[in-house]
Amino acid sequence: MDVLAEQRDYYRHRAPEYDQWWQRQGQYSLDPEAEKSWFADIAEVEQALDQFAPAGDVLEYAAGTGWWTERLTRHARHVTAVDANAETLQINRRRASGNVTYLTADIFAWTPPEAAFDTVFFAYWLSHVPENLLLTFWGNVRRALRPGGRVFLIDSYHHERLPGDLQQRRLNDGRQFQVIKRYWQPAELEATLGWRLKAKITTNRQIIHAYGTPALDE
Repeated sequence: MDVLAEQRDYYRHRAPEYDQWWQRQGQYSLDPEAEKSWFADIAEVEQALDQFAPAGDVLEYAAGTGWWTERLTRHARHVTAVDANAETLQINRRRASGNVTYLTADIFAWTPPEAAFDTVFFAYWLSHVPENLLLTFWGNVRRALRPGGRVFLIDSYHHERLPGDLQQRRLNDGRQFQVIKRYWQPAELEATLGWRLKAKITTNRQIIHAYGTPALDE
């Protein structure tokens, strides 16, 4: 199985477990101080997204189980939530309500409608995009935005890249999968070709987020 197929398969099987990671339960539990640090960083990013205010029509890549979809609906007129796995979107539907359209599609094969969105958002997704598909992905983000449109992204932070940008992941039942995982640095994001991005690491250095516009829009 190639790594992209294995990655999709992993997240399909992980759908019922994902919220355990997000809420630091089960095998993902932390000691009290580390847990406090984790949730403080989440709150910091949530505040940054609220200040960004993703209004209008929003495209969410890799929408997953809906932790961020629900928050986007507080600002957006409409959210189009795209994910490769119906299993994760099924959970998303139970969490987010109202103005959301769901689309099950392989993000690497799906082409967004042109100039249809005011904001493109993706959380914990860019780190899973392989090097050879980055230009295509960022081109699709640009294609999706209306004039004056903006992008906001959130991802895991670590101070160094993994060998080969690959990581082994284990499900609760012991099955293991290999996924792409690139830990982006602020300077790398801000140097993204064709974009003007501003990146920041959270206080406890567990999450990175960035926002900006296509360079030609300035």
